[in-house]
Amino acid sequence: MAIIRIDEIRKMGMDERSKKLSELKTELSKMMAMKAMGGSLENPARIRLLRKTIARFHTVSREEELGIRRAEKAEGEKKAKTKAKAKREKAEKEEGDEE
Repeated sequence: MAIIRIDEIRKMGMDERSKKLSELKTELSKMMAMKAMGGSLENPARIRLLRKTIARFHTVSREEELGIRRAEKAEGEKKAKTKAKAKREKAEKEEGDEE
């Protein structure tokens, strides 16, 4: 299973997200058990990736709970600032042409 990016997590529905989260937790617990028993893992770094992905799921859930969308907000503000700057420059240019 590929590690899921944050924007993909945000696009998921709440039911799909909870299902995926339980799958990841199951996989992590199996890998941790195998490691604890002294078994060899195919990819030991996968444990770390799973933990980070689970944390991403929890982060997105908490953002929704609080009504926060940091990335989308920042992009929206950036676009608004760019539009405002373009408007100001256009207005200044028109004022300069009138004189």
